Amino acid sequence: MTREIELVHELAITQLDANMKGFIEASKASNTRRAYTTDWEHFMNWCQDRGEVALPASPDTVARYITAMAETRKPSTLQRKLASISVAHQAAGYPSPASAPLVRATMQGIRRTLSMAQRQAAPLLVEHVREAVCVLDDSPRGIRDKAILLLGLAGAFRRSELVALDVADLDFQDRGVVVTIRRSKTNQEGQPETKDIGFGAHDTTCPVQALRRWLDVADISEGAVFRAVSPGGDILPRRLQDRAVCRIVKAVAERIGLSPEAFSGHSLRAGFVTQSYREGLSESDIMRHTGHKSRTVMGKYRRESERFLTNFSAKVGL
Repeated sequence: MTREIELVHELAITQLDANMKGFIEASKASNTRRAYTTDWEHFMNWCQDRGEVALPASPDTVARYITAMAETRKPSTLQRKLASISVAHQAAGYPSPASAPLVRATMQGIRRTLSMAQRQAAPLLVEHVREAVCVLDDSPRGIRDKAILLLGLAGAFRRSELVALDVADLDFQDRGVVVTIRRSKTNQEGQPETKDIGFGAHDTTCPVQALRRWLDVADISEGAVFRAVSPGGDILPRRLQDRAVCRIVKAVAERIGLSPEAFSGHSLRAGFVTQSYREGLSESDIMRHTGHKSRTVMGKYRRESERFLTNFSAKVGL
């Protein structure tokens, strides 16, 4: 870095008031100080390349900077860069341009746009789960993972809902099992919700039988349904974490020849919706089972289910 940049850093540090300096040095320690320094240098170089003034920077300059960075940076990274610019300005005795309405509005628009453009998790469909059941063995871990995949797909469960299940939430009946969801992403404090999971058409992929088999093998009669399994196959008392569902989905995707990067814990829920559309189920029935409230949200699943229904290449004679 140039001596000019070093002098600005020295000036910023020496002019920090006690509270600001204490925050930087104590709250985030050396990692944040390094991040602030790197971010500030990047902003200064960006301004220098474009003939802009970095200190004090105008809100317009900062807004254009984060807009340019949004092409390759995540919103969280952009927010940190704004914090770095703010700290440098306040340290040098200038008001922060990051708090200007123009910059806040720009950042809000970036967050909304990038959030809408997020890549959706690929759906884990019935054909995939059938293959997965075949490659998973009959060890305690394999039996547990089969139950998670089959129940997760059949119930369109979120991964957090799966791992939160207790035995008391399961009511086995003649036609299947009624699962009670105490809390969900869209129902944090409301009344418990229930989902009926019927017996499957095939024994090997029946979610009810897979769930019952796991409980029997693991000798679980109360407490958490899905639990950790040691490398030696011992059932541990602790509840499975939701991130473990993601790992299970990715692992089986890779074992059956799919790209694990495309899948996540949400792939089971996405798989149910996509498969249901392909099978011709009505949207109202699908939404009743999944708990979706917005038809706009359902649109992305419907579009996914309709891919390649018509071979336009062949239709036009290619």
